[in-house]
Amino acid sequence: MTKPSTPNPPLSSSPVGVFDSGYGGFSVLRELRRVLPQLDCIYLGDSARAPYGGRDLGTVLDFAEQCVELLFAEGCRVVVVACHTVSSVALRHLQKKYADANRRVLGVTIPAAENAVAVTRGHIGFIGTTRTVASHTFRTEVRKLDPSVRVSEVAAPLLAPLVEEGWEQGEIARLAVEKYLAQFGDIDTLVLGCTHYPLLREMFVRCASSPLTVLDPAPFVAARFAAWLEKHREFRSAGSGKLRVLCSGDTARFSKNVPRFLGSEPPEIEHVAEHHGRLAFTPDGSEPSGQFVR
Repeated sequence: MTKPSTPNPPLSSSPVGVFDSGYGGFSVLRELRRVLPQLDCIYLGDSARAPYGGRDLGTVLDFAEQCVELLFAEGCRVVVVACHTVSSVALRHLQKKYADANRRVLGVTIPAAENAVAVTRGHIGFIGTTRTVASHTFRTEVRKLDPSVRVSEVAAPLLAPLVEEGWEQGEIARLAVEKYLAQFGDIDTLVLGCTHYPLLREMFVRCASSPLTVLDPAPFVAARFAAWLEKHREFRSAGSGKLRVLCSGDTARFSKNVPRFLGSEPPEIEHVAEHHGRLAFTPDGSEPSGQFVR
């Protein structure tokens, strides 16, 4: 007797949360919205406390918890950790603390490793923030997939701030990229292990001394997320492509920089700030300025 098929669960109306320490995660969000245009999303950029890559572990865990808790409080059932630093050092912590039958936390490190292993000829370079590289999480994930693949890792603390300033073109970017590339040796594939670095991709290609496959993990992350939703249909959402954007820094500066990563103008930015150890919305017109005492 043929077993009756299980009907698809009803679609929820919950948005997908995406967070990063600044603008860079929009490069991931852009691909998510390209692959899943009906997806409703809430993006949180913790720009007031960026970058995360040079922070101590306890601080990264604290900031990550605050971001995840805010997104869940705003109705998200799935949170995508776009930040490679958080994904490398805090994803398991976040999953253990928050994930259950109704909520999930997903990262970018495993998809990045899968993508690199699929295209490499045997030697992968990985470039990221100091904290991301020190975790060796990317190397660990590659070895799980193919122990024969070599992985060389280089920390590049100058690159994220350089991109935040909008200096990804010109002499400063070229000198920085050449300096970091020189530390790799004979790699055939380079993984851009920070969401800011895709804006430097063409510079990496131009500065490479030999043919080099330079990978932005974002498209593969989006594809893997779409496949994950097909497998976990209880988390599918009936959306209309709506986007909300939250940031903890200067909203005017944030709004000005979003199009460089997202490829389109953002909606009005909603401001959040840390209050008593948690992120909370700031009343309109009350962003701090001038001198203050706490």
